[in-house]
Amino acid sequence: MAPRPIWKGYLKLSLVSCAVAMYTATSTASRVRLHVINRETGNRIRNQAIDAETGDVVEHEDKVKGFEADDGNYVLLEEDELDDVALASTHTIDIEEFVPREDVDEIYLDESFYLVPSEEVAYEAFAVIREAMKKKGWVGLGRVVTHRRERLLMLQSRGKGIVATALRFKNEVRDEREYFDDVPNVKVPPDMVKLAEHILEQKKGHFDPDKFDDRYEDALRALIKAKKAGKAPPALSAPKPDNVINLMDALRRSVGEEKGGRGSRHAKSSRRRTSGAKKTARHKRLKKAS
Repeated sequence: MAPRPIWKGYLKLSLVSCAVAMYTATSTASRVRLHVINRETGNRIRNQAIDAETGDVVEHEDKVKGFEADDGNYVLLEEDELDDVALASTHTIDIEEFVPREDVDEIYLDESFYLVPSEEVAYEAFAVIREAMKKKGWVGLGRVVTHRRERLLMLQSRGKGIVATALRFKNEVRDEREYFDDVPNVKVPPDMVKLAEHILEQKKGHFDPDKFDDRYEDALRALIKAKKAGKAPPALSAPKPDNVINLMDALRRSVGEEKGGRGSRHAKSSRRRTSGAKKTARHKRLKKAS
């Protein structure tokens, strides 16, 4: 079954617009889902809405959203009233400005979506916007309303489509100074940094998501499989951290471990070649003497 878009509307750049559909780019559907079970009966537990004051069960039709005012009373908001809060971004993503990608701090990035043209007549306009951003290396900033919330989007060309990444608003990002200001300024010896850089170089690679499995999910599935078969849960040993006494020694040991057997084999091979060369030279000298 083809995925359903979470939003349909128009992508607008100045006087150019095209019909688009937005799909979630990520999914957690493959994660193990756990339910809350009644231990006595083995049945699932159903959650109910309870009135906080009376303790009575509240039926679905009696639920309504409300905002708590300063006096402790609630301002009730009906569904149709919420729908009538009209914003231009409800049906249109209007690209307000373009910025270099490196200008957008990674900490503001939230979930991502795929944006594709939803009508054949939209293909050309969509491609023009996509290719212009790709050539300039810029990303577009616009807004959209999903689930009755306006969200800021970063639009970036990707393949034949556009990735729309939701950005957190300024008031959603905590001030780093509240956490980092108490970290003391430590003068690190240059030779320690050099050793650490050497370890980094030895661990250098390319990001490949296939190399990183969800080990918790794997362990959870193994536990479920064992219990289902009536076997004892698999024993997992947690690695114990080393008690680092001397940071420089730990860095040197780390360099040695990263080199691994390859370095040792290389050293042994070098020693064998040197020893062989010495034997050959000694044999030639004896031959000349005779």
